Amino acid sequence: MLNETAFDYMRGRGLAAPLLARLAEAGEMRFADKTVWQAPLGRLGIFSPPEAGLAVIQDPVQIATEGAQWGSIHAHGFLRDAVVLSDDAGQFAVGRHALGWVHAERLVHKLDAFTDLQRAAQQRMRKLIWNFYGDLKIYRANPGTSRRLALRARFDRIFRRRTGFVTLERLLKRLHANKAELLRVLERPEIPLHTNGSENDMRCQVTRRKVRAGTRSDAGRDCRDAFLGLAKTCAKHGVALWDYLGSRRNVPDQRVVPLLTDLVRCPGQPA
Repeated sequence: MLNETAFDYMRGRGLAAPLLARLAEAGEMRFADKTVWQAPLGRLGIFSPPEAGLAVIQDPVQIATEGAQWGSIHAHGFLRDAVVLSDDAGQFAVGRHALGWVHAERLVHKLDAFTDLQRAAQQRMRKLIWNFYGDLKIYRANPGTSRRLALRARFDRIFRRRTGFVTLERLLKRLHANKAELLRVLERPEIPLHTNGSENDMRCQVTRRKVRAGTRSDAGRDCRDAFLGLAKTCAKHGVALWDYLGSRRNVPDQRVVPLLTDLVRCPGQPA
């Protein structure tokens, strides 16, 4: 669906203004499926860059498609209360967005320091950040208004600090600009403080890709992703994958395992 939410996403991802204008003037707002959506893109002269030739930073078709998908999600009222937690990759900066602290601190950790004074300033800042992170973990377990206000004020003191290390101060200023997203946990204490859980979920797929390079077809990719997703979800809920598959296929003498939808809705329910 093309709507203002979709266009906001495209603008945020840096889609060229002439392409945005063509989409806005097309007059087609709803698209039933991928085929119907791709037809007007071709008519409007919006194409993906060729695989060979000059390297490009962005794919206009991908950005427009992601924008239309996000516009559809918003129009249907999905994910209204969801928080999207990311490592600051631009494509995830949608909806109510939060940033993970591990990747934020990593910027300070990786900063090149060349003198003893610079290294000392860097270590002081890392200690302040990790102490603050520890108190955010405590807040998640026992949130409160007074503690929330104190943490906000403390965030400002940390990331507006003068260190005498110009490059570090520029980095702190950049992190301070992300205050709302780094402190989203103060409003929603149920969200994680980092993306390690999601990255761990993807690690087996990345390892398999390194070993086998990839799949030979889209069907093979879909099959791989589906079964890896099943295996991870079953493991999180204490269910053996083979038990789950056996229950779905009505294997004789196989114990009954609830549908994953039921397990996900009731994570405390025994399988």
